[in-house]
Amino acid sequence: MRHYPFVTVDVFTDRRFGGNQLAVFPAADGLSDAEMQALAAEMNYSETTFVLPPQDPANTARVRIFNRTAEMPFAGHPNVGTGFALAVLGQAADDVLRFEERAGLVAVRIVRTADGVPSGAEIDAPQPLQLLGEMPAGLIADCIGLPLSAVRTAAHPPVRATVGVEFVLAEVEAATLAAAAPDLTAFRRALPGDPDAAARLSVLLYARDGSAVRARMFAPLSGTWEDPATGSANATLAALLLSLSGAEAAAFDISQGVEMGRPSRLRASARRTPDGIRARVAGSAVMVLRGTATLD
Repeated sequence: MRHYPFVTVDVFTDRRFGGNQLAVFPAADGLSDAEMQALAAEMNYSETTFVLPPQDPANTARVRIFNRTAEMPFAGHPNVGTGFALAVLGQAADDVLRFEERAGLVAVRIVRTADGVPSGAEIDAPQPLQLLGEMPAGLIADCIGLPLSAVRTAAHPPVRATVGVEFVLAEVEAATLAAAAPDLTAFRRALPGDPDAAARLSVLLYARDGSAVRARMFAPLSGTWEDPATGSANATLAALLLSLSGAEAAAFDISQGVEMGRPSRLRASARRTPDGIRARVAGSAVMVLRGTATLD
C-alpha cells in the first residue's frame, strides 16, 4: 500500500466553506498521471494539485493541476491555495515560491497576518496577455442562457484570451448576471470542428462598475458547471481591461461565487511590461480538511 497525505483549502475567502475548494497533495512523487487524474476526479473539486520535486533545483516545486477530466497548464486558485498550503505545512523555505507548470514558471508570494501566520497568496500569471480571436455574441448568449441583448459589446465583443489558460470573456448587463445558466447543447455546438477545444470551453461573464467587478464562470463540458472563484480567468480579465485603456496599470476588486452560496473575493491587477501586459491575482485562503489517500 502507498499512502499520500492531502489537505483541502478554501481559496479566495477568509472563512471556511466559502470561496473555491482545492485539494492539495503536498508530496505526490510516485503517483502516475492516471492516478493523479483519478484522484482529481474522486475529489470532485474544480481542481486538485500535486506537488513534485522541481526539475530545476532553483525552483520550489513542480506543480501539476488537474480538473475532473484533464490536466491544466495553469490555474489561479490552485496556485494561491497550493502556495498557502505549503506555507502552513512548513514546506515553503521562504515567502516567494516558484512553481514549474506546463504553462511556464509561476511566482507565488505568501501573504501573512501581522503576527506572521499565512493568510493567502499573490501569484503572477506565467504568460503575457494573448488575444486569440473573437466569438459571436449570439453564440455566447446561447451558451449562457441569456438573450443576445444581455451581452454588451461596446467595450469589446466576447473574446478568447489567455495569460496561461484560455477563457472566453464576455461583458453582460449587471441585471442579467444572476440569471445566467449554461446550456450544454450550445456549449457542445460552439466549436463543432474541434470537440477537444469545445470540451475546454470556459466562459467568464462579468459586469463592471469602475474597479468593482462581479463575475461568474462556466465550464460545464470539463465538469465545472460553475466555478466559485477563477483566479486565472479574472487575471486574464484584468489584463484585457487594461489593454482597452491607455493606463500603465489597473487593479480590480472582484466578487464571484455569490449565486452558488460560496462568496469569493479576488484582487486582480495588470501592468504593461516590455514583453506585454502581465497580470496578477491575490486572495485569502483557509485550511479545511486533512487526510490520506491509500493506493494499492
